[in-house]
Amino acid sequence: MGRLAGKIALVSGAGRGQGRSHAIHLAREGADIVAVDVCSDIATNKYPLATIADLNETAREIEKVGRRAVVVRADVRDRSAMESAVALALSELGGLDVVVANAGIAPLGADGTEQTFIDGFDVDFVGVVNTFGAAIPRLPDGASLIATGSVAAIRGAVENQASGPGGAAYALAKTFIVQYVRTLARQLAHRKIRVNAVHPTNCNTSMLHTEGMYRLFRPDLEHPVVDDVLDSFTSIQAMPVPYVEPEDVSAAVVFLASDESRYVTGLQLTVDAGAALN
Repeated sequence: MGRLAGKIALVSGAGRGQGRSHAIHLAREGADIVAVDVCSDIATNKYPLATIADLNETAREIEKVGRRAVVVRADVRDRSAMESAVALALSELGGLDVVVANAGIAPLGADGTEQTFIDGFDVDFVGVVNTFGAAIPRLPDGASLIATGSVAAIRGAVENQASGPGGAAYALAKTFIVQYVRTLARQLAHRKIRVNAVHPTNCNTSMLHTEGMYRLFRPDLEHPVVDDVLDSFTSIQAMPVPYVEPEDVSAAVVFLASDESRYVTGLQLTVDAGAALN
């Protein structure tokens, strides 16, 4: 406890899933949190996204551990909205030390359109650029920037006919994050600002448990359910597990946010049960 005492962190995609987990784990270690989420659906993304009720529940969980929570409804595709979120962190909480660019979608499906590609890429990569870009001019020396990538960027196993334009967007966005983090880390090193990425394998969240994702693994079935895909999920990892849990990824995020990683930058940290080894 207390590894982030006195720190203020902004987490995008904080309404549920990995984002909620990251926000709560950062708070447990002493950070006050700006919890950002769009809290509305995107038409080309076929599964429902987090709601304002979800985001408010994240805030309640943060407050339960004795930390302050500021809720911001904002779309990471909108740079001005993210600049407003950063400004709110400064005005309401007094600063900003950690930025976790976590918001993402996976609009998979062979029936996707050009707009599916645009929306997927804009959330998954442009959203990272906007979140970091809004924050960097306001960050103190020694701050930490953390992006959520995907082991798919390393394995190259998402873009195919079954995943459609959304899968192509997801794969490209996560691949771009790798080089973006490396290059940005070099640009900010003189200020001791670290820039790192965490690359999970399948993670046990709402994004994973969608029909589009299930059909990616079982294209032979019209309406696969979770029991149909567990063996396929497990085949990705070297360790015999179908997925990791959000808290497994959050442990890595806490490390990268804390002063324990003060000399760690440009890192591509896989939390993948060995998926990158296969």
